[in-house]
Amino acid sequence: MNPPLSILVPGALSTTLAAIVLGACSSRGVPPDDSTQNQQPPPTATYAAGTGPNPELPDPRSSLIPTVDIAPAVGWADDAQPTPADGFAVTAFARGLDHPRTVHVLPNGDVLVAESNAPPREVDKGLKRRAMDAVMKRAGAGVPSADRITLLRDADGDGVAEMRTAFLENLTSPFGMALVGDTLYVANADALVKVPYAEGTTRITSSPIEVAPLPGGPLNHHWTKALIASPDGSKLYVGVGSNSNIGENGMEMEVDRAAILEVDAASGETRVFASGLRNPTALDWNPDTGALWTVVNERDELGNDLVPDYLTSVQEGGFYGWPYSYFGPHTDPRIDNDEQRPDLVAKAIVPDYALGSHVAPLGLAFHTTDPGSQQALPARYRNGAFLGLHGSWNRSPKSGYKVVFVPFSDGRPAGPMEDILGGFVNTDGEAQGRPVGVAIDARGAVLVADDVGNAVWRITAASPTVTAPTP
Repeated sequence: MNPPLSILVPGALSTTLAAIVLGACSSRGVPPDDSTQNQQPPPTATYAAGTGPNPELPDPRSSLIPTVDIAPAVGWADDAQPTPADGFAVTAFARGLDHPRTVHVLPNGDVLVAESNAPPREVDKGLKRRAMDAVMKRAGAGVPSADRITLLRDADGDGVAEMRTAFLENLTSPFGMALVGDTLYVANADALVKVPYAEGTTRITSSPIEVAPLPGGPLNHHWTKALIASPDGSKLYVGVGSNSNIGENGMEMEVDRAAILEVDAASGETRVFASGLRNPTALDWNPDTGALWTVVNERDELGNDLVPDYLTSVQEGGFYGWPYSYFGPHTDPRIDNDEQRPDLVAKAIVPDYALGSHVAPLGLAFHTTDPGSQQALPARYRNGAFLGLHGSWNRSPKSGYKVVFVPFSDGRPAGPMEDILGGFVNTDGEAQGRPVGVAIDARGAVLVADDVGNAVWRITAASPTVTAPTP
């Protein structure tokens, strides 16, 4: 397999480091993009063209210096906050957190927040990886992991958590969380673990018990592990990202990766449920059909408008293309012919809904508040999907950095994406915040973890209504 494309961050890395990286890496197998030879970004299609069920897929593009355009992290000043779309309001459910990544709402309304970042890597990451780490640090991802789950409680119902406790500590880069009865499951970077839970508990001191190991190791390129339980609680589904961009570290490093794993809760027995999903970062059950859905971060360095990240249903035993192809039969030209897998490409499933290239979806939640309860959002949002788009690094102009909504009808996407929460990037191109995980709280509001702004935001309708139950 050909080496991956080189990375350069003008204005962020020194000229010396850039020269070393360019000298150490090469770009082969993709038609060169002459427009980038003077460090100008290639022509870019309209953002909307790369979204929806039938996105435009231009020819792959590359250059000696691939596009790198990331918003430097600065955080929110004073009481500043993101900007809601018309008809919505946003409040700070909690501030002053430590790199919050995912949120999980308990049956009593308490909210768990995984404060987490990548675990330390104890391998020689190479020049390219070190350059990429410098990029990520500038984007706000260089902080140590708190390795903690924090509990937030809004007892008086005013939309602001007045209680905050360290709920579970000394974890290993926790990400996904799932409650089944009196057992809380946590997906660490290297293992699925469990602890006992009783309703109303504000702190757990029991040591986690391992249910099953998860792909980790000293590299652990995509370290986040999404998690959801089956409706009956007998199975746990874990999203595991690839150990590379396009398999350049060798496919022996990709065992049980770029996949959704199914773990038997009682025995810990694990199998691959679906594969070829480069980085499935969030999971949820479709409320109309009961099918499992996920959002996936696709591959980088094929140009501004490839490859679209996506939202899709997940078929048991399904293969979704990575690393050999994308969006069905479109083969990746960086993979040598003798390493291609035409048998897998032939059966690669086309994702349901493109979200745009490089937007980095990290959150997914279907809105399922029961009819007749206090509705924080209008009825048209019921059973649709809210997504947190963390934001691009390999695209100019930037994309993502917002919360969006995809309407659904009869269990399928039914219209264009709608912007719900923006303003995460200021007029100077700096990231005041970056949305990650999303969840629906007990009163139908949308909660959004913001790992650069160190906050959890709560989105409601500007004028919430009560919807009467259907007779």
